[in-house]
Parts: sequence; C-alpha cells; structure tokens
Amino acid sequence: MKEFVLSAEKNERVVLVGLVTPYQEEQRVKEYLDELSFLAETAGFVTEKRFIQRVEAAHPVTFVGTGKLAEIGEYVSEHAIGMVIFDDELSAKQLRNIEKALQVRILDRTSLILEIFALRAQTSHAKTQVELAQYQYMLPRLTRLWTHLERQRGGSAMMRGPGETQLETDKRIIQDKIAKLKRELEDIEKQKIVQRKSRGKLVRVSLVGYTNVGKSTVMNILSKSEVFAEDKLFATLDTTVRKVIVDNLPFLLSDTVGFIRKLPTELVESFKSTLDEVREADLLVHVIDVSHPSFEEQIETVNKTLSEIAGSNKPVVYVFNKIDKFTYVPREEDDMGPFRRENRTLEDVRKEWRGDHCLFISAKEHKYIDELKRVLYEEVRKIHVTRFPYNDLLFPDVE
Repeated sequence: MKEFVLSAEKNERVVLVGLVTPYQEEQRVKEYLDELSFLAETAGFVTEKRFIQRVEAAHPVTFVGTGKLAEIGEYVSEHAIGMVIFDDELSAKQLRNIEKALQVRILDRTSLILEIFALRAQTSHAKTQVELAQYQYMLPRLTRLWTHLERQRGGSAMMRGPGETQLETDKRIIQDKIAKLKRELEDIEKQKIVQRKSRGKLVRVSLVGYTNVGKSTVMNILSKSEVFAEDKLFATLDTTVRKVIVDNLPFLLSDTVGFIRKLPTELVESFKSTLDEVREADLLVHVIDVSHPSFEEQIETVNKTLSEIAGSNKPVVYVFNKIDKFTYVPREEDDMGPFRRENRTLEDVRKEWRGDHCLFISAKEHKYIDELKRVLYEEVRKIHVTRFPYNDLLFPDVE
C-alpha cells in the first residue's frame, strides 16, 4: 500500500474543480466543493481556489472545456499549485489529458477518498481492504508510463515493443495482487465470523450515518469508552464493538465507518466485510448531523449505501445530533419567494421528523442522552423478549 499513500507535503496548496450541469445545480455543486475542501483538509492540504464551470455534460477528454482548462493551468502556473482535485471521478483518458495539460498531480474525489483511507487505516484488516480498493481503482486507469519505449513493428509479425509488454506485465501484477488481497480478506472474514459467534446471543445495535456526524461521540457516551473521535472525515475506519448496559439490559453496540456521497464503489465492495456488523445488526441507530444544510441528502446517501450492502430492512432509530450547532436564516417579511432549507427553525425540522423513533440530541453537550437511552432500552427489549420470551420479567417496561 505504500506506493499509494499521499507523498505530497503537508499544507500543500490545491485547487478544486466542479461542474454545474442540468442534473447538478450550482448550490449543490458549491456544497459538494465544501465537502471536497474538507476532504482535502483531512488529507493535509490547503484549498487555494475553486473553479466551477457550467456545461451540458463533462467533456469526455478534458472533463472541463479547453478554455477553462487553460484558465486553471494559468492559475496553477502563476501560483505554484502542486495539485488539482476534481469533484467527480475521472476516466483514464481524462486523467492523462488533464495531467499532460496542467503538468501537476491530478486527483479526483474517488482517489482522494482512497488515499485518505490509506492514511487513516490502522489495523491490518483496514489496510488490506483499502489496498484492495486502491488496486481495483487503479487497474482500469493504468497508462503506459514508459513513453520512450514505443511499439516496435518487425516484418509481418508486428512484434509488440517493450512498452506494451511492460503495461501488460503491470496489469498482470495488479490482478495477482487483487486476487491475493481477496484471499486475505476471506481469511480475515472467517476470523471475524468466529469472533461474532463468540459474543453470544446479545442483541446487536449498530451506529450508522454519514461521515463526521458524531457516531463515535455517541458511542463513547453510551459505552463509557474512549473510541477515537475527531472533527475530521473518516476518523473511524475499523469497526468498534462495545458491550453496553442500560437499566440492566445488555446489548452490543458497534461503530462503523461513515458513509459519504459519491462513495467509491471499490470501497463499498472492499469494506463489505467491515460492514457485516451492519448487515447482522438487529437494530440500526442512524446518526444525523442536523446542523448540516444538506442533512436530508446525507440521509438519502446513507439509506442508498445501506441498500447496497443489504442492511436496509431493519428497525431504525433516527438520532438528529448537533442541535447545539443548528442555525437558520429568518425570512424577510417581504420575502415572497419559495421557502428555503436555511429558513427552517429546529422546531420546523422536529415537526417534519416527529415520531417515536426520531430523537434530537447534542452528544457534545450531553443533551437529551437519557431520552436516547430510554428509546434504545425499549427497542432492544422488544427484540430481546421476542428472542427470549422467558426473560420478559427480567426487563420490565419503562414508564
């Protein structure tokens, strides 16, 4: 995995590029670039400038138009920028042409997320999963780096030159590494299955949610542990499982890797074994950053990812976290325009998401944690007494 880890200097200045299309409005693109900037910050970079172009569709060769590419190149050259990061996934052709035109390192959102995962991975399990995802991403994007080795044609046989041979060799090496890593993950998964079986028959509750919504902080409060929590994206990669007891009712609580929009398919595939805790959970606690302007879209992203890993048909408790950071913009009295998201008060959001399985808390300030514990007790108890009806008297209803 070493050959993939970010080699750029910390605090290197970068520029970001996004597209406004008929399918992606400008406000949403700005939000995406805010998130991309946070990703860059997580990787240790400093965002210097953002470029946005309005087009019908991404250019198949250069992603942006040639004029915009020239504008980016001029800025990169004048300000000694070392890297340009694109908000969408680039094809091999686009990567090659953009890199040739700008003469700096090019990343897309997928490769940036993969490299952050490489930096964040601590255990051998996480490192293996990340390395597999990186190789799967890299394989279709291999280009011939040996430009001095041109194809050589000899007589009617049209013999292949050493450049093409090298490319084929590299593809074979990567394919062999992918196969090896998959075998390693299968062995690790067998160990994980044994570990899960050894935990007995306790009810399993899994924390899920978008990245950086406060899952690890909620985990620490409920389990009275010290799981690593940081205001950065993907602070947690490895699944953490703790035994939690609420009013003498024990259950297992797991904290998993956060989801993100445009999550690389390579990562979804590679991290399926880590997300087995989600698939095998009896109850999901969906943690949401209610202070984020696009929290509804984040909810949709999480639900979509859950459906991809077969973890969507489970009872869910929605926990709207970070009410201490919630802000809104009051409408002007003469504003006759449509009602916008930023005009909603927290009470408006509560009304839209009212229900027994929707809670509003501040994990940071420990607000309404008792209510969360009460709901978890009730939901876990329902599952427990259904599974073990003879234990019903041990865990009475909570008034």
